[in-house]
Amino acid sequence: MTRAEATPAAQRNRRSRTTVVTFLGAVVRPLGDWMPIAGAVDLLTQLGLDAPSVRTAVHRLKQNDWLASETRSGARGCALTPTALATLAAGDEVIWHARKPADLSDGWCIVHFGVPETMRARRHQLRAHLANVGFGNIGTALWIAPARMRDAAQQAIAELELESYAAIFGGDYQGPQDLTALLYNSWDLAAIDESYRGFVEQHGPTATRLEKRRPTAHDAFTTYLEVLDQWRKLPFRDPGLPREVLAPDWSAPSAVDLFERLVAVLEKPALAHATTHWPSA
Repeated sequence: MTRAEATPAAQRNRRSRTTVVTFLGAVVRPLGDWMPIAGAVDLLTQLGLDAPSVRTAVHRLKQNDWLASETRSGARGCALTPTALATLAAGDEVIWHARKPADLSDGWCIVHFGVPETMRARRHQLRAHLANVGFGNIGTALWIAPARMRDAAQQAIAELELESYAAIFGGDYQGPQDLTALLYNSWDLAAIDESYRGFVEQHGPTATRLEKRRPTAHDAFTTYLEVLDQWRKLPFRDPGLPREVLAPDWSAPSAVDLFERLVAVLEKPALAHATTHWPSA
């Protein structure tokens, strides 16, 4: 198989994994932390996924200790494991309310590390981990985030056993550069803002339409999962910087308001539709 032929399959599998994770958090947890395999496959194919990709995604989640086989009411299914529940819970505050702006008076967390070339792989892992939890890069091996991210930095360093090569500092910014300019150069805040704006432009008319005319249960389910699957990636890119250091037209608040409007309209009928694919007790 050529690379060109393999790429669409890889993209389908990646989309299946991310959509299944969204489904686990938004549907399976509220319905008792368990799902019937046949019902889940049926529901996820309604989103445009193909059944083999869904089953592959479920298999991989079982291998990663997210799902455990369990039969209920005579139906083969999978239950969420403690690992899955803990990970999903950790993401809830970010996904459902976006990353709340930090308090500027709390100051900043600065991470500096000097990992030797012989440990290059772990150095790259640390950079990726810091970026994923919301740190921005302000210089060579120098990363910054609001002070509340100190515990996350300590955990990342400890997990990679790099304590001997890293240092964490906390405190206020003393200049001389303009703080807003410095932060906009440390994160791609313009791209993050554009992502929020794109969400508003795409889904604003949908929310207005749905508030005027309630959707069917089926349409609510497909729209709900599509919105969630798109939304949940956005706040994780957002470091949650203090409002004072962001541009006046920062679009995250309007995007959060829109997301909450969509959830208010779609969540209940979406879960009602999913329930019809669960076995009767």
